[in-house]
Amino acid sequence: TSECEKYACCPLPPYLEDSGCVIEEDDNGGRPLRDVCFHLLKLYSDRSYELDQLLDPRSVTSDPLDFRLSWHLWEVLRALNYCHLSQQSWGVLNTSYAAQLESQGLWEWAVFVMLHEPDAQ
Repeated sequence: TSECEKYACCPLPPYLEDSGCVIEEDDNGGRPLRDVCFHLLKLYSDRSYELDQLLDPRSVTSDPLDFRLSWHLWEVLRALNYCHLSQQSWGVLNTSYAAQLESQGLWEWAVFVMLHEPDAQ
């Protein structure tokens, strides 16, 4: 509240946790950067919580192009009937992870990921 001071640090991603760094806002869009576990708790308490924040790779790793956990987490959430991710965000997630796999020489797995693409075109 406005009368009280903060009594705990913000839940930062694991790679920032021990750095002593306090980040109030993210540079790209003004949203605060938080740990993926924090976003999962928010989603549990509010089923309409924005999935884009939860699936942002920077909530897990310092590499903003590492979509491994984000893609697998999205597939688990989809199986649990959390389907309010926009088709564009879903497509970006699929193609980014497929490109990551292909760059590692795992093109067979990249094809598997692309089979989950929502747009058949």
